[in-house]
Amino acid sequence: MKRNQALLAWASVSLGLLVGQLSALEAQGTLQSVDPQSRVVKMFANGRDRTLKAADNVQILGEDGKPLEGGLGAKGLTNGAPVSVTVNPSDLMPVLMRLQLGARRGGDARMPAAAGKPSVGLKPLTEMTAEERYKGEDGGLYGAGKNEPPPALAAAASRAAAKIAPLDADGQPSPQGKIGLVSISMSNATMEYSLFKQLADRDPQKSPSVAVVDCAQGGQAMAEWVDPQARAWSEAERRLAQAGVSPKQVQVVWVKLANKSPRGELAEHVGKLKDDTRAGLRNAKARFPHLRVAYLGSRIYAGYAATQLNPEPYAYEGAFAVRGLIQEQGKAGSEQEPVLLWGPYFWADGVTPRKSDGLAWERGDLAGDGTHPSESGRRKVADQLLTFFKSDPVAAKWFVK
Repeated sequence: MKRNQALLAWASVSLGLLVGQLSALEAQGTLQSVDPQSRVVKMFANGRDRTLKAADNVQILGEDGKPLEGGLGAKGLTNGAPVSVTVNPSDLMPVLMRLQLGARRGGDARMPAAAGKPSVGLKPLTEMTAEERYKGEDGGLYGAGKNEPPPALAAAASRAAAKIAPLDADGQPSPQGKIGLVSISMSNATMEYSLFKQLADRDPQKSPSVAVVDCAQGGQAMAEWVDPQARAWSEAERRLAQAGVSPKQVQVVWVKLANKSPRGELAEHVGKLKDDTRAGLRNAKARFPHLRVAYLGSRIYAGYAATQLNPEPYAYEGAFAVRGLIQEQGKAGSEQEPVLLWGPYFWADGVTPRKSDGLAWERGDLAGDGTHPSESGRRKVADQLLTFFKSDPVAAKWFVK
């Protein structure tokens, strides 16, 4: 009975399960952590966190299918890395028999590539004018066809950025202190932000005071950050401690807005996403008292999605939640912190290049489920994040040396 229950539980891991063989199951997902001592591997697949126990003879392979030096301690086994796994169900904990970096590609009917559309015919928000409408909404990241913050918001952002400075663990100014820059959101965000961290930490232009910490987590979409006592927050604090960053040093967050399996029309699912994000930002300010600026973002293209985690048009429409939250600032007549601003806007209509920068999303930029980014997709987002923080007039004041 227990074996059957374990098998059924894993039957929902992926659309690409090994069918008809009860002794082994195959799935794709994203890596969260690997503990070589306890041999416990944690990953995210099909909307859920999974915990596996590595077999004594587990195979740890690179994208080329060759064994990775170091096994469970290999350098490539980082948070957010796409992986394919082979698992044996167990009464206690599924046993990991094989882990390979990268999403499985073609040639295996048991792991079908996601069907999908190379274009859905929608126009990026950045290309819509003040006169154009999508379900009653006009264009521009900040509305009225404009992609730059209005003067009042720009001034508020500059004032907030002027307060960002290296702080010690108690939140006091210190030349040897840190400026904590953290991420908050779900699996796509941690996959992308973890690579951004690698690039940023190697970039000679980044201020040595800026401490980039990836607090985004697989399965933890905005609804999972609503409860101030949620596991997402305790894990975020654990990661900060591991990075040697105090909550009082966190001054900037990047938040990628999305919820799992959204439903309803634009007003319904965007309204819920806004409510959940408001709650998450309140929690962030309570935990990070010196939080000054929150950069918000929406999803990448999801026309290839083979899951219901966040397909089109929900991925596209999430941008209106970002814009709505930004536009609501200051309506009560008082200036709030954190100041909400757009970070990079990642959506493009599949293979149709954006006019501003040529960004396009090929099928190869998405993993097998068509929802999570592949290595090339992660790189596209990470590169945009790095460029943004180095060139944005507000961000560059504290991010660049």
